[in-house]
Amino acid sequence: MKKLINSLIVFYSLKFAKTITYMLQVSEYRPGKYLKWFWSTDDFSKVITRQQLVKTSKARAIVLGINLGIAIEILTGLVIMFLGANNKIIGGVYYGAALIIVYPIIWSQGIGLLVFMARVLLINPDEKKKIEASKKTFSKTKATKIAVLGSYGKTSMKELLLKVLSKSMNVSATPGNMNVAISHARFANKFTGNEEIVIIEFGEGAPGDIAKFANNTKPDIAIITGLSPAHLDKYKTLEAAAKDLFSISKYVSSKKVYVNLDSKETNKYVTEKEIGYSEEGALGFKVSEVSNSLKGISFTLSKGNKVLNVKSKLIGRHQIAPLSLVAALALQLGMKSADVEGALRETEAYEHRMAPRDLNGATIIDDTYNGNLEGVRAGTNLLKEVKARRKIYVTPGLVDQGKLNKQVHNEMGELITKANPDIVVLMKNSATNFIKEGLHKENFNGQLIIEDDPLHFYSNLASFTANGDVILMQNDWTDIYK
Repeated sequence: MKKLINSLIVFYSLKFAKTITYMLQVSEYRPGKYLKWFWSTDDFSKVITRQQLVKTSKARAIVLGINLGIAIEILTGLVIMFLGANNKIIGGVYYGAALIIVYPIIWSQGIGLLVFMARVLLINPDEKKKIEASKKTFSKTKATKIAVLGSYGKTSMKELLLKVLSKSMNVSATPGNMNVAISHARFANKFTGNEEIVIIEFGEGAPGDIAKFANNTKPDIAIITGLSPAHLDKYKTLEAAAKDLFSISKYVSSKKVYVNLDSKETNKYVTEKEIGYSEEGALGFKVSEVSNSLKGISFTLSKGNKVLNVKSKLIGRHQIAPLSLVAALALQLGMKSADVEGALRETEAYEHRMAPRDLNGATIIDDTYNGNLEGVRAGTNLLKEVKARRKIYVTPGLVDQGKLNKQVHNEMGELITKANPDIVVLMKNSATNFIKEGLHKENFNGQLIIEDDPLHFYSNLASFTANGDVILMQNDWTDIYK
């Protein structure tokens, strides 16, 4: 009853338009995703908790449109009630009242229909036109085009390539997480003609995406950063995801597709067409003399008489493979050893991807962007290795795991236990019990905290930690996930 009352308060308040627009925004303006979330929500007062509405021009227009429409509907209802009360419309009082009462349903569903129609009639045709035009741009550029794809690690690899290659070449890369066809088209539209290297992140989300992106951009080189359960709501199986990723070999010349062999799943699908890179080295370079700490990682790369001293602010042994590949590839593309070494020294973690920061003497490792099982493996391995007064692991679990949801979260619990943290904090949701099963299976004997209010926890993190603690935070859930 309390949840119903809370929802009704939201429905008939000025918060209604903002709440609906927020749900649309988090759903990426996809009507099906939005409506599924709407009808699965039992307390609309708690829809906006983890984030806030980003007040873009589109969001402002929708909020204004909904409020204006509701005002017109309420005014119309009042007029009908008035006419009914004066016997000018039979039953007008009831019809007018009903019109006012049902406005939350009319506008919450109607806006989904309007967004759908806008996408079909306006957005999709416009995007198709821009994507077709971008094909010519990608074909005409003289730049070497590098595609970066995988279930995880794409943005980090892209930013690493950009940082290093920009040291001595004119390099352009897709910005942020803009990694779908229309993003590629907008990126291509900004080419100057002076690019020597173009780096394109492929954000696969459904079968056929990689082939579509490759056909549009025609890459010369491709890097598969890893394979792990992700987007299984669309791919259904890990095999389907692998098939999509490795389809890139049909569009890139033989021996120009580089695959991360530290990702155990990729090893099942590598053929003679692809070249592997790993913690052991890349493109003939061998790794030795590794030193790893919370301040960064360093190692030696050697190939015959060629020696590179690699130092980076990136943390974790899982960074050895990408650093090795980027270093070797940079040399292959014509960079000098001194420039490569200098550029690598400047590399650091991309935002929310194993990024360390100080908090009153404690070290926070922020790895909250788009979690996956291999990311958990890398993070827990790092936590196992570092020295700390207390080791604390924080997570809500992973999303879009499909039929593997229970299996993945059980394994996640096992990996966490093997890292031997003093405290584990789980954000309470549908994955919590599965993680707990994994913890219990490996006999976790530390302190387990189930947190009902993630926002409160993160906002008060300073009061939870002490000097010398290491806190690893992996993944975060948007409000759409339960």
